[in-house]
Amino acid sequence: MNWDDLRLFLAVAREGSISGGARKLGVQHSTVSRRMQTLETKLGVRLIERKKSGYELTPAGESLKIAACRMEHEVLEVDGFLGGRDNRLIGELRVSAISSMASGILMPMFAKFSRNNPDVDLHVLVSNKNISLVERDADVAIRLTNTPSDALIGTQLATVSSTIYASHRYLDQLRSEGGKPKWLGVSCCAFHQSWTKKSAAGQRHNFFVDDALLTTAALKQHMGLAYLPCFIGDSEPELARYCAPDPQMNLGLWLLFHPDLKRTARVLAFRDHMIHEVKLQTALLTGKRPEQLHT
Repeated sequence: MNWDDLRLFLAVAREGSISGGARKLGVQHSTVSRRMQTLETKLGVRLIERKKSGYELTPAGESLKIAACRMEHEVLEVDGFLGGRDNRLIGELRVSAISSMASGILMPMFAKFSRNNPDVDLHVLVSNKNISLVERDADVAIRLTNTPSDALIGTQLATVSSTIYASHRYLDQLRSEGGKPKWLGVSCCAFHQSWTKKSAAGQRHNFFVDDALLTTAALKQHMGLAYLPCFIGDSEPELARYCAPDPQMNLGLWLLFHPDLKRTARVLAFRDHMIHEVKLQTALLTGKRPEQLHT
């Protein structure tokens, strides 16, 4: 049995649809659909069924998923054992980071690493979800969290502060007219969701965003208040702080990778590079810049 076919099947099984599996693998929907049909023909059984709620694995599909996961584990162990001994600054390096950081503050750091290490093929992957380092969806993940996984090797690069932001115009209007501030509905991450729920005190939202960059754009349209990391909010001249950052809302910026890669030269070089570069941005990340605060 072709391992590539099983890898494709696992992607579909984990994502719950052919389109989801295609996105995960970076291939065409038609390619995944055709190869799934070919695999089912080879095995002589149906592996997935389409229901009203989406795709579901058949009993045969569930059995194959268990077997394929075992095979994947063995393949990754061999890959990690061999790759973990690579002491050359050459090869592919896949780095996952959340969109608001990857496209802004981190991109100059990524570009500098790439220029300094031209033999490393750097792939920057953007995801606001926790992508699996165990399944090797990426080699390195840069994440905002206060609870990094014990199963991974982690280095805290910095502390990131957040606070409430709005446009200057909205804050002026709020001061002159009074009344309760209007909050954006946000779902970019669990942190912003819970902070907003607590601060908005049950207020009904009629405008929702699911990304920090979208939140920034909405605030610039005078849509109300929302939480943002200080490195984003303080960099926008159209926005101002509604209050000072609360240390209870500080998050750790972590660089994480799988233990199998602890001796891989390109991973270690990237880690050391990021430690140095992020340290230069400490003031921006912690919000320690002079600002006119609005209360």
